[in-house]
Amino acid sequence: MHLRHTPTPARRRTRYPSLVPSLFRRKSADLVSADLEESPDEVAEPTGPVRPKGYTPKKGEATPKRPVANRRVAETVPKDPKQARALARQRRSQDSRDRREGLMNGDDRFLTARDKGPVRRYVRDVVDARRNAGSLFFFGTFAILMLTLVPNIRVQLAGNLAFAAMLVVILIDSVLLARRIRQRVGAKFPKHEERWGQLYFYGIMRALSFRKMRAPRPQVNAGDQV
Repeated sequence: MHLRHTPTPARRRTRYPSLVPSLFRRKSADLVSADLEESPDEVAEPTGPVRPKGYTPKKGEATPKRPVANRRVAETVPKDPKQARALARQRRSQDSRDRREGLMNGDDRFLTARDKGPVRRYVRDVVDARRNAGSLFFFGTFAILMLTLVPNIRVQLAGNLAFAAMLVVILIDSVLLARRIRQRVGAKFPKHEERWGQLYFYGIMRALSFRKMRAPRPQVNAGDQV
C-alpha cells in the first residue's frame, strides 16, 4: 500500500515562508538603530535627574510650571535679637496698616464675611448716598441724657418725650430705608442669594453710625444716584 509522504513542520516552514511578520517578534538591534538614525529629534534627552513617580518638588525648586527657582527672595533677618524683634514689630505694624487701609477702601481681600460681596457693597452705597435720620441717634441720645440730669421735673419730662419722638422718627426712617434697599437691590441683583432680613439689618445698622466712622469708608457722596 502506497503511503503519501507528509512534509514535516520544519520543512513546511522552509517551503512556505511567512509573509506577515509576527506581532510578538522583537525588532532586531539593527532595526532599532536604524529608527534612531532616521529620526534623532524625536528622542528627547532627559534634561534633569529622573524623579520617581509622585515626586513633589521642594519649595523654590525649578519646575516646568515654575521655571525660575527661588522666585521669592527671602528677606534678611538681622543677627542681633534686638534688631530682629524691632524689625518684626515694624513688619507687623505695616501689615496691620495695610489691612486697615484695605478694609476702609472696601477691598474684599480684607473685609469680613459680613461685608463681602457685590450685594453688600451696593447696600452700603445705597445707605451712604442717603441722608439718614439714624445718623443723629447718638447725638440725640447724648443730648437727652444731659436733659434728664437736670433737677427739674418738667425738663426731665421734655427729655423723655424728645427721646420717644426720636425713636419714632428713626423707626419710620428705617422702614423707608428698608424699602429703598428692597427696590434698588432687587432691580440690580434679581437673582442674588442674600436674605432680605439680613440686608435690611445691615443697612439700618450702617445708617445708625456716623458717616465718618463707617467701615468700610463710604465710596459715594450724600445725594449721589446709585
